[in-house]
Amino acid sequence: MGRDRQPQHLGIYTAPMDHSYRANLNGDNGNKGSRRPGFAAPYAQAEPEPLPPPHEDAASRIFAFVEDLFFLAKIQETGRKMNVKVEFVKTEKELADRIKSNGEEKPSLIIFDLNNVNAKPLTLIPKLKSKLKKGTSIIGFLSHVQGDLKQKAHEIGCDMVLPRSAFSQNLPQLLRRHGAADDDSAATQ
Repeated sequence: MGRDRQPQHLGIYTAPMDHSYRANLNGDNGNKGSRRPGFAAPYAQAEPEPLPPPHEDAASRIFAFVEDLFFLAKIQETGRKMNVKVEFVKTEKELADRIKSNGEEKPSLIIFDLNNVNAKPLTLIPKLKSKLKKGTSIIGFLSHVQGDLKQKAHEIGCDMVLPRSAFSQNLPQLLRRHGAADDDSAATQ
């Protein structure tokens, strides 16, 4: 009988666990939310300060070819919070008419939903890039899995192509940067 019995620990001693590491994790044992032990808490980017409210007759500096209702609402709401006027257009002609009504002031930023087939972004972006030159930035956004479309958009002249999530995350900073009047640069010259 003694020969058939296996020793319980096979010579390995296991000590009781020291739980002092919990004190280092503030008692949450690393399980709060989706945070894992040893990983820093996610960094929440602070929203930038809104710009001063624009004059009622201020020209739009930002135009968007966006028909997706979710992003249309997101851009409108963020623009409202940042005191930045964003105009939504559907066609090249509509954009040209709006620019003319602005007194030929070139837009600072044009946003394209690269999946907006009605706007034909792959044919329109090169035209706009050649017309508007360096004074206007063109930013496109798309699904993160559309690598080929991202490559094409860069090749045809998009200054920046972002996945939808990154576009949403950086929208306040983008609108603030491009929505500010050029008065600051004229005053420093």
